[in-house]
Amino acid sequence: MGGDLSRRELLKRTGIAGAALLAGTACKDLASGFTKTSIAGPNDIILSKGPDTTGTLEKVLAMFNKENQSFKVVLEIASADTGQYFDEMRTQFQVGGGEIDVIGADVIWPAQLAANGWIEDLSDLFTEEMQQDYLESTIETSTYKGKIYGVPWYSDAGLLYYRKDLLDKAGLKPPKTWDELLSQARKVQEQEGIPYGFVFQGAEYEGGVCNQCEYIWNAGGDILAPDDPSKVLIGSPEATAGYESAVKNISSGVAPVAVVTYKETESLTVFIAGEAVFLRNWPYAYSVATGGEAAGSVLKPEWVGVAHLPVVNEGDQGYATLGGWDFCINSFSDKKEQSWEFIQWMSQPKIQKMFAIDAGYIPGRKSLFEDEQLLKEQPVMELGRSSFESTKPRPSANPFYSDMSLDMAQAFTGTLKGDIQPQQAISTLNNKLERIADVAEQIFNLGG
Repeated sequence: MGGDLSRRELLKRTGIAGAALLAGTACKDLASGFTKTSIAGPNDIILSKGPDTTGTLEKVLAMFNKENQSFKVVLEIASADTGQYFDEMRTQFQVGGGEIDVIGADVIWPAQLAANGWIEDLSDLFTEEMQQDYLESTIETSTYKGKIYGVPWYSDAGLLYYRKDLLDKAGLKPPKTWDELLSQARKVQEQEGIPYGFVFQGAEYEGGVCNQCEYIWNAGGDILAPDDPSKVLIGSPEATAGYESAVKNISSGVAPVAVVTYKETESLTVFIAGEAVFLRNWPYAYSVATGGEAAGSVLKPEWVGVAHLPVVNEGDQGYATLGGWDFCINSFSDKKEQSWEFIQWMSQPKIQKMFAIDAGYIPGRKSLFEDEQLLKEQPVMELGRSSFESTKPRPSANPFYSDMSLDMAQAFTGTLKGDIQPQQAISTLNNKLERIADVAEQIFNLGG
């Protein structure tokens, strides 16, 4: 393969690639010797999920356990860091499948888990008719090689927040292009004495990759071919233009240099302190920004606007990165029927609605975007509707997405820091992703 990442080196570097060589019989043999250590009883099923600080998940599980007499659900709380959670899950699978029955899975996981035979094919259970009420992009991320492996739990999308009061005062409408955002930000900064025009997530982590995808897509580029996860497209002039628009936000002085260290919390903190005109963040940020003193915000609810993220060229299609979580069933579970019964219960509109109101989780069901009570309780669903309807998944259909993400994060943050020019960063990244995709194709026959 040449370059700085040989096939052997890549297989050593990524645990999932090494594990792929053990897929099938070897993994099943390991699974037969796995001993459960959970406090769950013999009739219980185990749900794994990161912590829910709102307490809604625990409340809903208590409802299920009260209603259901045949089995109970025990919650196993995983790491709050999704990267650590994935690594913990992968380790369990590699040594025999683990004790978890239902996996609360990040939307970027299904293909990686399915390719190794670690999660159950749900195609016969989660029928096409049942899928019709879900946002198309959430179904796309749950699908691998034409089969579906996850049921969307809740959704997420990148949104542009703005100071509606200040744009109204200046006679401005939300920007459609990045150049418009820069000019509007400068104008409001000068008029109001606000330190920063725009803040986003530029740190070297998965959230930065989400921002990067939006810059590339909204310049007309892409990372992988939508119909062929082994074909890399990131080396295009459009992708370079996307990187250039991100860098321009900083070089123009509109975004602070410190944005290269910002994750969701840091960027939101600046915005709710009244120190930025624009913010890129997820839907949860709306509740914080409009929550007043109790949420640490100096902003009044009527001051906060929500819009679609800008594009490079006016009139182009804009996209928002899809986030969210799915329900998956562990292939090694001996309680698959109970697991599916539980997932069906959790996927009911009334339960998704409860999570949306009490926890701020955006539902995956399209019909709930017409629920008047829910729209009143969660205004961001209506304000950000265009973004939810134009979400696009990260290139996670490739089973080696985790490795691609590492390189993408490094390239994006390095470019924002000025360590490398956009065109060179994109060219180098294209070569790295092609080498990873080549290994994935050899192991998983992605085109087959």
